[in-house]
Amino acid sequence: MIARLVLQNTIFVVGMGALLFASAGTMHWPGAWAMLITSAILGPLSGWWLYRLDPALLAERLRPVIQKDQPPADKAFMAVFMLVMLAWLIAIGLDRRYLVSDMPLALQVLGFLLFLLCTLFTLWVFRENSFAAPVVKLQSERAQRVISMGPYTHVRHPMYSGMILFFTGMPLLLGSWWGLAIAPVFLVLFAIRIRIEERTLREGLPGYAAYAAQVRYRLVPGIW
Repeated sequence: MIARLVLQNTIFVVGMGALLFASAGTMHWPGAWAMLITSAILGPLSGWWLYRLDPALLAERLRPVIQKDQPPADKAFMAVFMLVMLAWLIAIGLDRRYLVSDMPLALQVLGFLLFLLCTLFTLWVFRENSFAAPVVKLQSERAQRVISMGPYTHVRHPMYSGMILFFTGMPLLLGSWWGLAIAPVFLVLFAIRIRIEERTLREGLPGYAAYAAQVRYRLVPGIW
């Protein structure tokens, strides 16, 4: 499992780097190198931590993002999400190619800190929720139950809340105003995904409707 984790993380980092550098037309990009090197280190370390804590969850997280037992709506969502992600990365690279953005170093440092914070927050979610699969589905074979501890006491979908830090921090770290301007599109996508997920959980997970009535907010406390 660890070998598979390292392989998937390596493919992810190399693929992202190739896409960014190719669209930027240069490898002289300190922010991109900082992001890629950090990802290359944190990915295996986080995976090893999860392997020690919850190997069943790690095995679930290593599965494909398109699976036969997920709702058709979620399969369509993941296809759209991946296309938007690719377009976003290319836009960030083109921003670098044409030197459109002139972002202060302080904001790039802030982006790096948000990137790290996203990782820590995600690990907190994993610690509390052993059923945090990468796709929408009911995990009856693992006796899935409602999780209401940790970040789940504040919002019903904290994984997506943490991803807000990623999609804010990454364009800042990469010095791209274009990337930051496009980032709100992911909030819309998260809202769509949350509705797909909640419909599935309400229909098939005992106790989820009561939990949803108790924890009002889905993504951001006090807002939605």
